[in-house]
This record gives sequence, C-alpha cells and structure tokens, in this order.
Amino acid sequence: MINLKISLNVKNIFGFIIAPLAFLLITIFVDLQPGKPEVTYTLAIALLMAIWWITEIVPLAVTALLPVVLFPLFGVMNGKDVSATYFNHVIFLFIGGFIVALAMQKWNLHKRIALKILMITGSSPARILLGFMIATAFLSMWISNTATAMMMVPILLSIVSKLEEFVDKKDLNRYSIGLLLGVAYSASIGGVATLVGTPPNLSFARIFQIMFPAAPDISFSDWFLFAIPISLLMFIIVWLYLYFVFKPKTSWKLSKDIDFSRQYAELGKTSFEEKIILIDFVLLAVFWLTRADINIGGFHMPGWSSLFNKPDYLNDGTVAIAMAILLFIIPSKEKTGSSLMDWKTAKDIPWGIVLLFGGGFALASAFKESGLSIWFGEQMISVAGLHPLIMIIVIALGMTFLTELTSNTATTEMLLPILAGLSVSIHVHPLLFMLPATVSASMAFMLPVATPPNAIVFGSKRLKIIQMAKTGFILNIIGAIIITFMTYFWGAIVFGIDPFVLPDWAFLE
Repeated sequence: MINLKISLNVKNIFGFIIAPLAFLLITIFVDLQPGKPEVTYTLAIALLMAIWWITEIVPLAVTALLPVVLFPLFGVMNGKDVSATYFNHVIFLFIGGFIVALAMQKWNLHKRIALKILMITGSSPARILLGFMIATAFLSMWISNTATAMMMVPILLSIVSKLEEFVDKKDLNRYSIGLLLGVAYSASIGGVATLVGTPPNLSFARIFQIMFPAAPDISFSDWFLFAIPISLLMFIIVWLYLYFVFKPKTSWKLSKDIDFSRQYAELGKTSFEEKIILIDFVLLAVFWLTRADINIGGFHMPGWSSLFNKPDYLNDGTVAIAMAILLFIIPSKEKTGSSLMDWKTAKDIPWGIVLLFGGGFALASAFKESGLSIWFGEQMISVAGLHPLIMIIVIALGMTFLTELTSNTATTEMLLPILAGLSVSIHVHPLLFMLPATVSASMAFMLPVATPPNAIVFGSKRLKIIQMAKTGFILNIIGAIIITFMTYFWGAIVFGIDPFVLPDWAFLE
C-alpha cells in the first residue's frame, strides 16, 4: 500500500507540477527559432501532452483535447483548423470497421469463427497453440485486439481446466503459460496486418497525409501488402518459439470430452444474422483490398474505384461506413422489429480512442504548420552519415521498448512528425522511418502494461511478469530485426522506395 501511494504521488508530481512548470519555463524563457515563437509553443504543448500521456494522470482522451484550447490560445493554429483535424476519413474508417466488429460480437460470430479454426487445426499441444494463435491473429486483423483477447482467454481457460483431468499439473502449468502468451502476442501480431487492426496504423496513415499532402495516399491494400509478410513471419517465429519453450514433456491428444466440436455444437446452427454479417464482413475486406490500384514492381491491377468518374473521391472510410450502414438497415429474423445492428450496441465504439486519434492528428498538423518538424530534423542532421539500415533498427528498437511503458498510439502520434522532419532534413525517404516506427509500436511483448492483450492474459493469474518479460525480450529483439529488413527491402518494392532519394512530394514548406 505504501509503495502504491508513493507511485501515485510521483505520477501526480510529474503530471500536475513538473509538466506545467516545464511548459511555462519553455514558453517564457526558450526561443527555438527567433521570429517564429509558434515553434517553441508547439514544443511546450507537445511536452505537456507527452508527460500527461505517459503518466495518465487524466484520461488519454482528455489530454488529446488540449490542442483545441492551447493551439489557438498561443497562436499556433486557427481554432477552426484544429477542430477539423479531429474528424476525417481515417476516423470514419475506424468507426465503420468497429461497427461491423461490434455486430460480429453481438451475434457471437467471432466466437464461431474462433472455434471453427480450432476444430480445423487439431488437438495436439502444437496444434492447440497454433489454433489459438491463428484464431486470435485473424480476428485481431479486423476487430479490437482487446475484444479478441477477452474472448479467447475464457475459451483457453476452459480447455486448460479440461486438460487438468489427465495431464500432469506441473507440465500443464508450463504449457498454459505458452498458450496465454500465444493469445496475447498473436493479438498484437495480427493487428499489424491491416490498417484497422490496431490504432497506430490508422494514426500513421493520417499523419503521413498531414505531413506530406502531395504524397500518394496509403490505402488499405498498400498497407496490407506491406504488413502481411511481417505479420506472417513474426507469427511463425512466435509460434515455434513458444512451443519449444513451453511444450509439455509428453505429447498427448484431447479426449472427446474436450473436443472443440462440442463447444462449437453448443452454439447451435448458424443463424440468419450470423450469415448476413459474415457476408458483410467478407465484402468489406474485399472492397478494402481492391479499392485502390495495386502496383508491385511490373504488376498492375486496377482497383474498382476506377470504374467511377471521380475515383479519388472514394476512400477506405467511405467503404467502411457504407458496409456499416447496411447492418442498420437489414432486419433481424430472430428479433422482430429490429435490425442486425442497433445504436445501443454501436455506443460501445471506443470514443476515447477517436479523441486520441484526433489529438494526435492535431499535434501532427501543428508540428508541420509551426515548423517544429523541420527544426527537430535540423537538430538531428548529424545522423545523416549513418546508413539507413542502422537508423531503421535504432528506430524499431527504440519504439518497441518505449511502448512497453507508454501508450503505443500516443507514442506513435508524438514521434511520427519528428521522424518525418528528420527524414526530410537528411534526404532519406520518409517511409523508411515512419513505417518501422508504426509497426514497432505494436510489437511490445515484455510487460503487462505494454498492450491490452498482455494485460488481459496477465490478469488470468497463471503467469508471472518475469516469465512474460524473459520471453518478450527475445521476441522484441527478433521483431525489431524483422521490421528493419522487411521495411528496407520489401517496403522498397511495395511503396517504390529509393532509400537515398527524397521524393518531390516530401519537401516540407
């Protein structure tokens, strides 16, 4: 209790005393760029937001609202422009995708998908681990990592409780740790694969557009092509690593009493509602993946948006909202007078995350408009002599270990504008720095506070922090290495990156 009080006092001191004091001292006594006080003011506000985000002395979403007040007050940005950054097509992409995900949860479709995957993968120790990881990773590509982990852990614990009937307790305890870590880690790994899979991905797409408005948009298909190989490679490595570290001494297969098909049968026949939502979900994924043109090397496949007179008017947010609206229109057979989706369920959209996105977008806009991004880049010009590969791995490692203790979304939104300015200053393609930082934000495997899935499996009280930390440390290093080389070589193919050439669209004004 004493330690807890000391911890709380330290947070309060940092948040309510040191942060405002640092803010005032910078605004009064520091002048980063003579004649442009907005550069200094933006830094002061960013520092205040960073400390509040790290200490979480107020909710993250409340901190995200500071730009609405402070940017106009200090003359950094017009209040109308700041407000406009909080709602855009990326926000609608998140809202539309989340509505479809909530519909899946409302009708238990996500549980049916998970159990079906487990039925297919089999019942040996290696296959059970693989099944849980595949189910978790796949669902996390489309719905909240937190919701996925919360759904999978009870299923996992029910399987473990059955295994206790005929497996040595010590052997099973070790194996169950591997299962729990597999669920937590695959939730993060699966989320990396799509733009809607985890908040930092969406933050990247919008901040990149804010920093470089003349650059080609990062579409759902662009991100998927780049990230899915990283996700698959990490998935395979994590599965093999967890199995060989935590596998039971003796192999076994599940008895009929614990067969996944039994749990699947308890769900009953697939309902009309589940079938329609599944169709809507599949169409949403297909429309996202095929909206924009796909170009890889010499391969070109036109997207369906080219069929319209103004294809640029259509974006992934348009698709997400269109498919979400359908669910509010199609009537339910089971509940007469209601539709597949209702606003009572839709209210569960995490509006705090929406505001967190907005705060990050406002901060990115201020970094660009005030010139703070360029200032940061100029301060770090000394690293220009380093090879991009070295810089990428430093960014990947730094981001991975930083997000072990901080919000990955907030950290991403703080650092991406700085990395954008750095890349311009040293004439390196911006995506070489921004892509690995974004992906690495979701690759924190060491601590329970790093990600919600980590916290959820730790809450099962079946593993200790040291077990998660030892396993996660190695995977953090492996993840940073994979992200570095995949960005440098595969990213160059997908996005047409020449590491040593700064594109025309990348020159910040």
